[in-house]
Amino acid sequence: MYLTFYGLAEKPFNATPDPRFLYLSPAHREALAQLLYGVRERKGFIVLTGHVGTGKTTLLHALRQRLDRQTAISFVVHSTLPFDGILEYVLEDLGIAKGGESRAQRLIALNHFLIERERTGENTLLILDEAQNLAPATLEQIRLLSNFETPTTKLLQILLVGQPELKAKLQLPELAQLTQRIGLRCQIPPLTLHEIREYIRTRLRIAGARDLGLFSDPAVDRIATYSGGIPRLINIVCDHCLLFGYADQKRQIDRPIVNQAIEYLEEGTQAPRKVWRLRGLKPRRLARWAVGTLAVALASTVVGLALAPDTAVLGLVQSVRYLLDP
Repeated sequence: MYLTFYGLAEKPFNATPDPRFLYLSPAHREALAQLLYGVRERKGFIVLTGHVGTGKTTLLHALRQRLDRQTAISFVVHSTLPFDGILEYVLEDLGIAKGGESRAQRLIALNHFLIERERTGENTLLILDEAQNLAPATLEQIRLLSNFETPTTKLLQILLVGQPELKAKLQLPELAQLTQRIGLRCQIPPLTLHEIREYIRTRLRIAGARDLGLFSDPAVDRIATYSGGIPRLINIVCDHCLLFGYADQKRQIDRPIVNQAIEYLEEGTQAPRKVWRLRGLKPRRLARWAVGTLAVALASTVVGLALAPDTAVLGLVQSVRYLLDP
């Protein structure tokens, strides 16, 4: 909707973990380097932690891109599965014929696969995302997978990825053997103010923006305060800022626009009560008024699309904004 107005080729602040948009802060760069080293040098267990939304999954996709074709990867994202479910998922992901229905038969099939890959000089990586959700008993069973080894090398590299709760879980007495086998630990902290500014500019540049100063310094300061340096929150508020800025026909995102976006994000669920208070309308009367207003806006848009598409869409956006935040 706002792409043409801001000269963008694609949305710069999508919530998907697209590695093309990865901003390598010093901490992200170090974590990625450690992950690459740990996998290539066959360190066995590796642990990556970070708060929700700090970019762990995006970093994992970047890791997958940087590993050569000599490394087979199974990426398990369903962390609530029991061990047998994870084992079945891994076999399917790696294209291994199960060879039977019992756990023992499946483990034998996995072991044969790993030995054959080692014989041809190839590596295998198991990534378990959201690992803080795994039960201690499941983690212990996963620890036993590291017993697939030769006298000189680990046949399976296992990367546990999760929130800070994962570190606490690994301190449980029943997981002492797993903890002792961890070869590398990496952590991703929130972004600093300087990094947030560069993060926004990097995503704008990759999205094709002509003006990398689209967000003013005071706007970035406000985004930093609101997001706490969490990339996912930065993406959400920046995307809403561009929508609000487009609706107001503002070529640069300033602090007032950021405040509007944040107010909407924080109070959006209470918008109807706000409308009733400001408009003095009862809920039933408000509903009839809202439906009528939207119907008129939609009808005008249908007609306008044939004549002036940009103007028609802008009118519809402003009408919806008027309803949600008068």
